[in-house]
Formats: sequence, structure tokens, C-alpha cells
Amino acid sequence: MLAETSLVSTPPTVSAAIIATRSQYLEMFGKEECPVIGEPIFENKPSNDEYASDHRENIRLQRSFGTAAERARRNMNAKLANPLAGYTQEELRQQGINFAITHQMGDEEDVRAFAMGAMLAQVPERYAEVPGLTPQELAVLENEYAHRWSQPWTMYLVICLCSLSAAVQGMDETVVNGAQIFYKHQFGIDRGSESRSNWLLGLVNCAPYMCCALIGCWLTVPFNAWFGRRGTIFITCCFSAITCLWQGFVNTWWHMFIARFALGFGIGPKSATVPIYAAETAPPVIRGALVMQWQMWTAFGIMFGYVADLAFFEIQDPAGIVGLNWRLMMASALFLALLVCCFVFTCPESPRWYMSRNRYDKAYESMCSLRFNKVQAARDLYYMHTLLQAETGMKLGQNKLIELIAVPRNRRALIASELVMFMQQFCGVNVIAYYSSEIFLGTTGNSLTQLSVSNQRKALAASFGWGMINWLFAIPAVYTIDTFGRRNLLLTTFPLMALSMFFTGFSFWIPEDTHSSARLGCIALGTYLFAIVYSVGEGPVPFTYSAEAYPLYVRSHGMALATATTWLFNCLLAITWPSLRAAFTPQGAFSWYAGWCIVGWWLILMFMPETKGKTLEELDQVFSVPTRFHAAYGLRQIPYFFRRYILRQKIRPEILYERDDEVPMTEAGYNTA
Repeated sequence: MLAETSLVSTPPTVSAAIIATRSQYLEMFGKEECPVIGEPIFENKPSNDEYASDHRENIRLQRSFGTAAERARRNMNAKLANPLAGYTQEELRQQGINFAITHQMGDEEDVRAFAMGAMLAQVPERYAEVPGLTPQELAVLENEYAHRWSQPWTMYLVICLCSLSAAVQGMDETVVNGAQIFYKHQFGIDRGSESRSNWLLGLVNCAPYMCCALIGCWLTVPFNAWFGRRGTIFITCCFSAITCLWQGFVNTWWHMFIARFALGFGIGPKSATVPIYAAETAPPVIRGALVMQWQMWTAFGIMFGYVADLAFFEIQDPAGIVGLNWRLMMASALFLALLVCCFVFTCPESPRWYMSRNRYDKAYESMCSLRFNKVQAARDLYYMHTLLQAETGMKLGQNKLIELIAVPRNRRALIASELVMFMQQFCGVNVIAYYSSEIFLGTTGNSLTQLSVSNQRKALAASFGWGMINWLFAIPAVYTIDTFGRRNLLLTTFPLMALSMFFTGFSFWIPEDTHSSARLGCIALGTYLFAIVYSVGEGPVPFTYSAEAYPLYVRSHGMALATATTWLFNCLLAITWPSLRAAFTPQGAFSWYAGWCIVGWWLILMFMPETKGKTLEELDQVFSVPTRFHAAYGLRQIPYFFRRYILRQKIRPEILYERDDEVPMTEAGYNTA
């Protein structure tokens, strides 16, 4: 099979994963000409065993998984890994010049920048091999890799915008934690039957996440199409500010429900837009770390919500106003939202959004403000253009949602992505985030309406401690997620989260009459331990994993579905926790989520492939392994781990995704025909 075709005029940096048979090539395109940039060229070769033997070591051999159609799709996806692969420097230089002139960027300096940028875009790390660069340009390109956080001030402004936008969301989620201690009594939520009280409290809490899952997330695409990335962030933060203020003026539980439901229009589209905006403006060397910071700064906002609860806790009611303290808590989240609104338009718009509107001159202007020189800007803009052209050439179907399910490679990515999103909620983290004050207040034997101010303050202080730990331990995840790996992080942290949940639940059995301080301390300790392991594992992994698991042509649809999933189950947790705690008791309720952590560990072991450090074409190989093969492989890792790390036996790891030169190909299961 390998001797049938060969790839000509292809640099050694091009992955052999793009090699396909002539029949697969014709099946994809129906002609022999290269229809889009970067398409490989094929040439018939006579069978030559010596030739094949000489070159086999340089080829990553595909496993014999998948049909011919699936392999063809993998080859089509592979061209998205680098659409410029296979071109000579002179061809790229001319393409850059033509691009600049075609899109009315004909200034001599700009034309030269695109000529240099097109050559750089093929393999950016090999900037020293590109002829014609000035010493100053070479110094900037070298500094880009040596000091990756050395960026123009405009890029730092974008980082601040994305961080504050994440903090707005976190604060929107948690100011209600302390406010509900007071408003549920004022609104009569805690009167009547216990069942009614629990369901009303859960309904009010879950309102914004219900809106996100049902409506808010699905507004992301039209909002971005109409208003751009900055406009969407501005509008959603306006929604957040208005609804936060609105919540401070309500006087009934159903009025509070409506105000909080409207808050979902501010949370949903923003949660999907900000990571996209960060990815489209950041240079490649910091893109992953910047997108990762969404979770870290959301955790900061969660902590800041608890700070607001503590700050306004002791505010006394003036004449004519009942519940001023909780009203200020609920309204306080508007300040961060207003801050974002004030400076969002001082940041440049996403160049990719301008390109989608065919405004290449504005895209270039925007990119220039985000890079140190025009050559850098031209490089990134031209590469972005070639990716868009390659995506446009993907003719795999009309309905991308159907493609997610119908194409086996996409379906396996969907299963893994939805799994980690589901477990992000059903590990129980937001039970603590939304109800920690109620949980800590429940450590006494008194009715919640009879609690002293001291107990309420202690509960809010314990909640603040949880929020601070959740934020601080999200910082190491920026480094561990790319070194330890996504799957390994989850397999390590899920058992620890289960133990923390069991410890928290069992702490409620500590006698409450004489040891209430010990009881509160143990419960707080259990939730703090949970926050530590969650923040480095299941906290940052789901959004990162979902963003990279899908092929580019369905990535936005896959991310929209993943975001809707997390908000749907977020809503489910928020609405059911009060009733679950009443029905199961705190011990049973926390054990319920500990049990889900154990279930999640088994599901991740069997159904979640590792994506750390994989290129796009390598991810196609990873997700082309049939689900049953990966599940069996995951189960076999248990005895392997025991023998390797417990019994200290020297055994080789099993090869699943790609060739290992130390293992015979036939033993590894590769198709060498």
C-alpha cells in the first residue's frame, strides 16, 4: 500500500499522516488537480521494496482502524494542520504578495510584510531560514519564543479584558450564596412545607443556568455574527449589569426568578465568546495558556462574590428599606460588568471576525496592533486566511450537528467532550459554590432562621476560604495541564475528589451539641480539599479538552453543544440540591456526588483519549480508534499500572495510538500491507 503512492515536493516537516492512496484522493476531490492550498500531490511509483524499507522509519503508520471513508476524512482534516505544507519559499512569497494586493493592502511596506509573513507562516519556528528578514525583525521573532509573555501593551489589554469578563461570570454565580440566607426568609421561601421551600430555593438559584442551557448559549452564533466579539462581550456585560441591579430591587421570589433568568442572557453567550476572542487574538505561543485562564479568572470572580457577601453582611436596614444588605450583595456584581463595558472597545476586534466579514484591511490593522511588527502580523493573518480557505473547502455535509453524530471520529470526540462536561457538574463542585453558606450553617442544630449573626458570619467566612482556595489552586493548572496531561489529571484527581466528598458528608455525623466547632472545621476541611484537587483537574480540563478534540470544521458547533451541556447540568444541580439534601440527609447527599466521582473515573478510563501534545492529524488518529478498543485498552491499564508502579516490574506500555520503533509493527497491531 505504501509503495503505491508517494508524496512529492513535500518538506521533511510535513507529517506522513497526510499520505493517502490515489483512490482515496479521487474519492475526496473527484479530480487530480490540487483544489485548495496545501493539498498533497501524488505520483505513481513502481513497487520497490528497498525504497519502501528505506523510508518506512520516517512514516507514522496508520492503525488498521476505520473504513476507507474514515481514512479519507482523516486525510482531509490533516490538511488543516498546515495548509501551507508542500510549498517552496518562492511560491509562498508570491502568494503573500498576491494576497496583499488582492485585498487592497498595496503599500510597499505591507506587500513586503506579507511576502515575508507567508514564508514564515509555513513553519514559524524556522524563522532563521527565511531570507530577507532584517536584524530587528529576527530579534523580535527570536524574542517571541524566548520570552513568550513579552507582548505589546494592546495584547495585555486583551488579556485584562478576557480575565475581567471571566471574573464577571464568577461573581454573577456566587453573590447569591450569601444573599439567599436573608431573602429566602423575607420572600417566605422558608415558610410552608419543607418540600415547597427546597424546590423554590433551588428554582431561584438555577434560573440563570436554565436560561443559558435553553436560550443563552444558542445566541452565541447570531450575536457574534451581528455584533462581533467585542460587541457580544459588551452586550452580555450590559445584560449582567442591568439584571444584577434588577435583582437588588425585587420583593418576591418569582420576581427574583425572572431577574435571574434574564441574567442567563448575559452569562451564556459571554462564556462561549470570550475564549474564542482570546484564541483569535493571542499569538500561538501563549494561546493555550490564555484560553486556560478563563477558568482561573472565573474562580477569581467566584471568590470575589464571597468577598462582596462578607463586605455587605453587617449593613443595617435604613427606614423604609428591608434587606439592604442582601440587595447590595446581589447588585454588587454590576461593577465588574460596567468596568468591562467601559474599556471593551479600547481593545482591537478579532482579526478573524473581520476576515469573516471580508474586511481584510481592518483585520490587518487589528492584527498589527496585537503584534510588535508588521511581519508578525502578516504571518499570523495569512496563516489564518489559509486555514479559513481550507475549512471552506471541507465538503463533508451540510448540517454540522448531524456531522457530529454521524461521523465516527467526530462522535468519539463528542462522547469524550460531553463526558468531561457532564462530570464537571456531577462531581458536585457547584453544590458547594452555590450553597456553601447553607451547608456550613447546617452544621448547627438550630433552625436556619434562628441562627446567630456570628454563625452566619462564620459560614460566609468559610465560603470565602473555599473560593480563595479554588482560585489559588487553579493557577498551577496552567502548567500541569500541558505536562501531566488531561486524562492523567482526571484519573488522578477523581478518586481524591470522591474521598473529599465522603469526608465532608461523614463529618456531619460529628455530634453537634458539644463539638460544633469541630464539626464545622471538618466540613470546611473536606470542601477545601475538594477545591484543591478540583481546581487542578476537572476545573480547567473540560473547556480545554472540548476546544481541541473536534476537527476545525465542526469545532464551533461542538463547543456550543459542550457549553450547553455544562449549563444544563449546572441548572440540574442547582435546582435539586436542597431537596436532595433533605431526602438523603447531608451524609447521603455528599456521598451521592462522591459516588458519581467514582463513576466518572471509570468512564474517563474507558472513553476519554489523551489529547496532550497532539497535532491535528494525530488527534484524527486518536479518535479513529473504535470506542470498544479504547475501553478495553483503558481496562488493561489497571493491571499494567499495578505491575509497573506497585510491583515495580519492568514492562513495556501498550501501544494504542501510534507506532513505537522498539515494538514490532505486527505486535503493535499496525496495518503494514
